[in-house]
Amino acid sequence: MWSRQRGRLKPLCCGVEELRCRRREREAALRKARREQQLVSKRLLRDEALEEAEEGCVAMIFGEAEIQQFLQLAQRGTEEKEREGALVSLRRGLQRPETQQTFIRLEGSIRTLVGLLTSNQALLQLEAARCLHELSHSEQSAVVEACLPATSYLLTYLSGHSSDFIELCLYTLGNLIVESEAVRRQLLPQGIVPALAACIQSPHLTVLEALGYALSQLLQAKEAPEKIIPSVLGSTLPQHMLQLLQPGPKLNLGVAVEFAWCLHYIICSQVNNALLITQGALSTLGLLLLDLAGAVQRTEDAGLELLACPVLRCLSNLLTEAAAEAVGGQLQLRDERVVAALFILLQFLLQKQPSLLPEGLWLLNNLTANSPSFCTSLLSLDLIEPLLHLLSVSNVVLTVLCNVAEKGPAYCQRLWPGPLLSSLLDTLAFSDTEVVGQSLELLQLLFLYQPGAAQAFLQQSGLQALQRHEEVAQLQDRVHALQQTALHG
Repeated sequence: MWSRQRGRLKPLCCGVEELRCRRREREAALRKARREQQLVSKRLLRDEALEEAEEGCVAMIFGEAEIQQFLQLAQRGTEEKEREGALVSLRRGLQRPETQQTFIRLEGSIRTLVGLLTSNQALLQLEAARCLHELSHSEQSAVVEACLPATSYLLTYLSGHSSDFIELCLYTLGNLIVESEAVRRQLLPQGIVPALAACIQSPHLTVLEALGYALSQLLQAKEAPEKIIPSVLGSTLPQHMLQLLQPGPKLNLGVAVEFAWCLHYIICSQVNNALLITQGALSTLGLLLLDLAGAVQRTEDAGLELLACPVLRCLSNLLTEAAAEAVGGQLQLRDERVVAALFILLQFLLQKQPSLLPEGLWLLNNLTANSPSFCTSLLSLDLIEPLLHLLSVSNVVLTVLCNVAEKGPAYCQRLWPGPLLSSLLDTLAFSDTEVVGQSLELLQLLFLYQPGAAQAFLQQSGLQALQRHEEVAQLQDRVHALQQTALHG
């Protein structure tokens, strides 16, 4: 950033290149940290009609004798209603961790439940599947591992005709997949990826949303980059995912959220992002960004921020790929509509979900990093002042401003002084050394490209701000030297 030798400036090209390299290294480290933050979770699917019917029924803790009785009754009851009722009672009990532990310790319990799952009576099958679903939601790994004998049957039933049953199987598999490497090891050679690829053609939105959940759980596995994602990329899943993310009247928010996260996990793996780009991922996501910006202006419906987060992340990460530059003219990201849409989303997130603002700023950073046209849009739309208002949220704002400033004298002339001068004087007083360092980097670019900037900074008590930090003598010499360079050419 600054030379240790007093009063000497580095050559202009080296200074800019060094600043650019430092920012890129810092961004790469932060992107890696964000990629490693996974959103592993489990879902519990319960029928609303059943919940209402059973309202007031307290889930009991059952012992071995009671569980054994329910299982025997479900197997050998004389009437179907009696058998189904036994499984309903067992399912309620399995909502309690204590009952779950007792159940898996009981010899033959899982085998009996699998037998009921594979029976030829649809109602018994459904209740047995619901019992397995309760077990799959357990936070105890031993309970999840005990469900292993049922997974191949759950996979088989994905090709069935009942959308409700397929949905239940998908959520159960998703819960088991994320918890157990043994489950994944068994399901991969049995063809879970082709089975999921077949499900994505379902006309039922509930099935598609459940499929997105199960696939996202599979894609988060630690072995996914080596053993799972190549198979996914080699299937029809990516093309269908992108179709489901196409803006239009058929776009469903719940389905889009699930598959946007799937796309995010694939992109973060960096297995073959060039393939996704050639399949149209950037243009699809760019159009979806524009559509989201329009939607947040039209409606107050909650949930749009749930889609905004993975879309922003996907775009940010794809823009760092070399292949993104190669297809630049086809991205539909090369106009100021994208910048305007992004700022609409930033304002929306500021009100609804401030914690997601850094995601939008990262996208703005990646858009402006290598693109003079996006920097021009930022200036021509007078968005510097709104951007500065977000400084309190994230210092990525300063990185974006550095991206603009490094494009050369014409850009610095439009940046300076405006509201930027007073903002930089404020940031230099921050206790955060990283913010101060980035502010100084921005100042150096401005001084190098805009001859009057150094003098204006000094006149606005810039040195008083600099004196609050270490290496005061070096910083003072640097500013004075820059001023002399600007005055004497």
